[in-house]
Amino acid sequence: MKLLFGADLVPTENSEQLFIDKDFKTLFGDIKEIVNQYDRFIVNNEYALTNEEQGIRKMGPCLKADPRCADAMKEFGITDAMLANNHVMDYGIKGLRDTVYHLERVGIGYAGLGENDEDSRKAYYIEDKDVKVAIINVCEHEYSYALPNRFGTNPYSPFKTMRDIKKAKENADYVIVIYHGGKEYCRYPSPRLLEHSREMILSGADVVLTQHSHCIGCYEEYEGGHILYGQGNFHFVKDSTQEGWFTSLLVGLEIDNGVKINFYPIYQTEKGMDVAKGEKANEIMSAFEKRNKQLIDGTWTEGWDAFCKEVESTYRYCLSPQHAIDFENYKPGSGKDMSDQVIAHYVDCEAHEDVIRHLFRTWHLTEKY
Repeated sequence: MKLLFGADLVPTENSEQLFIDKDFKTLFGDIKEIVNQYDRFIVNNEYALTNEEQGIRKMGPCLKADPRCADAMKEFGITDAMLANNHVMDYGIKGLRDTVYHLERVGIGYAGLGENDEDSRKAYYIEDKDVKVAIINVCEHEYSYALPNRFGTNPYSPFKTMRDIKKAKENADYVIVIYHGGKEYCRYPSPRLLEHSREMILSGADVVLTQHSHCIGCYEEYEGGHILYGQGNFHFVKDSTQEGWFTSLLVGLEIDNGVKINFYPIYQTEKGMDVAKGEKANEIMSAFEKRNKQLIDGTWTEGWDAFCKEVESTYRYCLSPQHAIDFENYKPGSGKDMSDQVIAHYVDCEAHEDVIRHLFRTWHLTEKY
């Protein structure tokens, strides 16, 4: 069995019409040549396929696209969509159900959601005559996740997810975890994410792919398993001040008496994505391999620390009383509510909590006795 994985897919104002027109050459360049080498092409569907107008209240943008984009996804060769992410329910439960409807309409399989938090935990199985693979698709706690009484996506749990992996391994030959989380724009895992990803391998996962960071991170082989900390965007074409935004990896898995992993560097063009070749490919992969070595020698922690220090001023401001005052001035009468929401968001989402824990340490962690 050969499975190809792409990360975040979002038709944007720069590319949505191209999806509707099915202009695959502009959208995907030579990527189809890679897709054709695999049995399935699985992406992270990080937007709502809906015509709903009203987005939910949240920190950050609401993402949606014309439902006709589903037709283009199918025709291009996308076979399966991972839905456990922080944007698929940006237009509410109606928008999420619309997304499911349109994926079903065109014949794209999907995973990572359920009628409630328990139902959302079910594994997604892919099999042929020789091999059965289970996919566990989970996301960190950021707006879309299912509740005991609410339809939504599969929320990551350091306890339940490990049990789900073990159960899936009993029913399948191989287990792949697609984890939507980690700090945006950071090329290194937090200590928590590294520890938890390794525990997923020890619990029975053969591959852990983390997405959501919008940049290529680093990779390690651990106890016979494969972990990629940050895959980058598959197709999320827009301007960005983040240099990591414009490159990504497609991940190919050849599964037959073990798992062989292949990385294919791709990059953003004016309107789409294309396969990186020659010097551009060498540049992307050389930087990737350098970070991989940092996981081995331990210097990845310096990269994590440097990133946290870069964003420290933002976190200090958002968690400060001044932040509430500024919201009062900007939006009279709702400042406290907005300030409270920022704090709630930072506490709810694991990636933000990781940064806060690193920046603001207790004396117990800092004192030298």
